[in-house]
Amino acid sequence: MEQKRYKILIVDDEEDNLALLYRTLRSKYDITKAHSAIEALEILKNQQFDCILSDHKMPIMDGVEFLKRVNEMQPKTMRLLVTAYSDVKILIDAINYAKIYRYIKKPFTPDELLMIVDSALECYQLKIDNENLITDLKDLFSGTVKAIIEALDAKDSFTLGRSRRVAYYSMKMVNKLALDPVEINQIELAGLLHDIGMIGVAEEILNKSQKLTQEEFEKIKMHVHYSVKILEDIKQLYEITEIIKYHHEYYNGCGYPYGLKGDEIPLGSRIIAIADAYDSMVSKRAYRKSLTSDEALRVIEQGAGQQFDPDLVEIFKSILPEATKEIEEYEKQQKILSFEEENPPQNQEETNANS
Repeated sequence: MEQKRYKILIVDDEEDNLALLYRTLRSKYDITKAHSAIEALEILKNQQFDCILSDHKMPIMDGVEFLKRVNEMQPKTMRLLVTAYSDVKILIDAINYAKIYRYIKKPFTPDELLMIVDSALECYQLKIDNENLITDLKDLFSGTVKAIIEALDAKDSFTLGRSRRVAYYSMKMVNKLALDPVEINQIELAGLLHDIGMIGVAEEILNKSQKLTQEEFEKIKMHVHYSVKILEDIKQLYEITEIIKYHHEYYNGCGYPYGLKGDEIPLGSRIIAIADAYDSMVSKRAYRKSLTSDEALRVIEQGAGQQFDPDLVEIFKSILPEATKEIEEYEKQQKILSFEEENPPQNQEETNANS
């Protein structure tokens, strides 16, 4: 099989340096040259690259600022900074703001340059492969996930639509964080499947009209173990199962089932914990009325630093108004579609009247 030729953009204002980079890389890669950051940004408007090498010291816009712009325009592209300086601040800025993969210290040998570029593109390909894997998994399991959610909804009316709402709130929060696509998709699937273990809880407990006893609540808590049991044999869902396993842990360590705390709890679990708690409170139960959105949000705020990650609580507060509105619109449309499916027009006149 012919080896893939990755596309690389090299940027340097000095022609000799640009020529050296070109000669070193052209045999293995498809190379495009730019003589300034400004020229490179124009090229990037119309072309996608797998890797970009930029010199640091350039007029008008330096390499750190340029690669920061690249990160915004083409976040998947591997970014390498070529520099003659060892200034710690420059390197920290390049890592924090431009999200560079590596820096290349001048002077370098052709072999050193090739080794670093090869390594960057191996990392790039691994990321692409992982993204494709999680996309394939979503396609593979979409029908299964839908069937499981519908079975859960049929068993417990309280869960009706909750899995989708929890996943939606979680995705709105995730959009505020700099996460890679694989992790984003894992959190989305975990949100959809987070309460799958409720299938193993007795219906008389789920539908009880009085407040649950402590013994009954302990049985409810077993749904986490049931979730893991259902999913653990699907090796492709390992990371997703790990998120689900810990979504009832408390930030202060007082949650269940393992008593993890703080950053010991996976990020996805901490995100879903907030989305799940909020949606639970605003949903009506057989033994209690639902809280208003404001009341539920106050409970979430009071739990910041105790039950919930305080930084994520702030993010949740920022996304809630828009997310709530969008969910209401979606559920309204779903009700209309459901009604139309159950009550199709009886004749052409009725169809025309409804048009």
